[in-house]
Amino acid sequence: MAKEHEDEFLQDVSLAEEEEYGEEEYTEEELELDALRAERDDLKDKWMRALADAENARKRGDRDRREAENYGGSKLARDLLPVYDNLKRGLEAATDDQREVSAALIEGVELTMREVVNVFKKHGIEPISPEIGERFDPQNHEAMFEAPVPGTKAGDIIQVMTEGFMLHDRLLRPAQVGVSSTPG
Repeated sequence: MAKEHEDEFLQDVSLAEEEEYGEEEYTEEELELDALRAERDDLKDKWMRALADAENARKRGDRDRREAENYGGSKLARDLLPVYDNLKRGLEAATDDQREVSAALIEGVELTMREVVNVFKKHGIEPISPEIGERFDPQNHEAMFEAPVPGTKAGDIIQVMTEGFMLHDRLLRPAQVGVSSTPG
């Protein structure tokens, strides 16, 4: 009889352990179903990642396209800036006598200059035209020299050599200026 009680006791302990640790026996169908669920979850995760990668690639492509549209011509624009500078210098150098004698030539240069400015504006190129007396801004200006000038404060622009240009929100070329140092 003691043997029977011992067997019953062991059986009760075994059932209690199964309930406590969840060690139930699974049927083949349940195991297969669990494997299919795990595979489904894995494939769903891979699909979601692929979808996110595709969306990121689309956004990156859109951004690259916009940048190419806005800034793709920056090399050409940079190469055209000396043409603008030379036209401007030519017009500024013409005296009143030369303007009277060569009125048609001067008018042609002025028209060409206006057309260059219109093309620049059409493509988002805006001049940076500092005025004498403005504060030097290292973000938009390049200091070519520094000199003490009475009646100015340190950091004031005292001369403008060339205009600068912005291409949309990017600096294409800084304005080249002379800057006042601390007056002596």
